[in-house]
This record gives sequence, C-alpha cells and structure tokens, in this order.
Amino acid sequence: MRRLLFSVAVLAALLSPLAFESADAYTLSGKVVHVADGDTLTLLSGRDRVRVRLASIDAPEIGHGRAQPGQPYGKAARQALADLVAGKNVRLHCYEQDQYGREICDVPLDDGRLASQALVASGMVWANQQGRGKYMRDASLPDLQRRAKQQHLGLWRDSKPVPPWEWRYKCWKALETGDRAPIC
Repeated sequence: MRRLLFSVAVLAALLSPLAFESADAYTLSGKVVHVADGDTLTLLSGRDRVRVRLASIDAPEIGHGRAQPGQPYGKAARQALADLVAGKNVRLHCYEQDQYGREICDVPLDDGRLASQALVASGMVWANQQGRGKYMRDASLPDLQRRAKQQHLGLWRDSKPVPPWEWRYKCWKALETGDRAPIC
C-alpha cells in the first residue's frame, strides 16, 4: 500500500506542472482548406472556418500590393506549409487568440513533428525570437534554426535574410510614411 501511495504521489508531482502549463490550452480539429502564407492557415472545423496562426514561428511576408511588397522566400514558405498540411484533417493544440482573432496553435504532423519544426528545420521560416522570445512556445526551434542556417537551407541561402518582424517595420512602415525603404 505504501508503495502504491508513493507511486501515486510521484506521478502526481510529475504531472502537476504539465497540467498547470496546459490549463488554458485547447484543441481544434478539422480540415485545412487554405494556406495563406508560411505561418497562417484556415481550418474547416464543423461548419466554421477558423483562421490559425502557427505558434512559435514567423514566415517571410507574402506581398500585398505595392504598399506592402513581399519578402524573398514568402511564396516558398507558403508552399512548404501547404505541402505539409493542405487538404489534411488535423488536430491542433492551441494556446490563445492573437490581436487579429486568429487561433495560435501547434500543428502536429503524422511523423510526430510539429509543422513549425519542419518549416524551421528546412529554413523556410524563422523561430519567432521577436520581443525577446515572448512568442516562443517550442524551445527546440532556435536549435533547428541554427542547424538550417549552418547548412544554408531555404532563406539561409541569402547572406543577410531580414526577419519578418523587421521587414514589416523597416519596409512596410517606411513605405506607409513615405520614408525611403532600402530593404524592400
């Protein structure tokens, strides 16, 4: 009996931090019906279309006309995400909504990895280090990014790729205010 109580106590101690960390987490299931860019997709969940932003990553920007030109590898990142998830039924692990009403989620793949891990490892997106890592939910991503960079994969073929959070500010904001935008 003592051994059983000890085992239960140990198990409870091990699981309690996990339960605390995931208390606000939730799941969404459905079919991926659209991939907007390298980090955003639309899920058909029942009759609802749900916009989803992949957690922990930031993809090169897709262009939105002359005022917001796209980045190198923006279309390649969108295609890489589409190759992983388009048309598939998925069960997402979600954390919260962003300021645009998108669900922030991890997208598990059939091989056990997350879509974000596959995209970072192939050099198609950045591990989102913006704001001192406040958007980072997957601690494995910076190491995957380092390896992709060392191997010159994807966007790391460029000598100085510009992270999307800098592109949005240095290019799009500069164009919006009429300032010179040398990185565009």
